[in-house]
Amino acid sequence: MSGEDKTETACRICGYDDGEAVFNEYGVPEYVICPCCYNESGIGDDNVTQVRELRGYWVASETLWHDPKFRPDGWDLLKQLANIPPEWR
Repeated sequence: MSGEDKTETACRICGYDDGEAVFNEYGVPEYVICPCCYNESGIGDDNVTQVRELRGYWVASETLWHDPKFRPDGWDLLKQLANIPPEWR
């Protein structure tokens, strides 16, 4: 058994990262709804094909924020997308 910590804090779809776990240290989803793209961790983001499809829908919808009060001042789409773990890009 691997002792590797698999905690993820960034949304696999849009890269939003507030530091809170969306997948715990065992890789189990916390079922957190992203305030940016509205994806729920563990729902539709368990394989890279689905992740890319959902990201495409989000980008096609002009990267609208579901809950704009969480959008940081000076928000930069490319910087946020860079938070996505490499295996989910």
